[in-house]
Amino acid sequence: MLAMTWIYGMGLDGGSGLARGWYAIPLILAISLVYSASRHESSTLILIRAARLVVTIGGFMAGVLAILLILSRGG
Repeated sequence: MLAMTWIYGMGLDGGSGLARGWYAIPLILAISLVYSASRHESSTLILIRAARLVVTIGGFMAGVLAILLILSRGG
């Protein structure tokens, strides 16, 4: 049920849960760019690897969210 309230916009403090979710986008971008820049020197390769990492992290987070939504509906 907690995942449903977060998705539909009612956080634990009464604020908008969906609005807090938007903070994940710049955080994922920053983490991906810094991690890729620490591994490679070519700017083209950094951007390619960062884009791949953004998709990986975003997909993982979406998968976990889907699992939480399924579990919250079942209980």
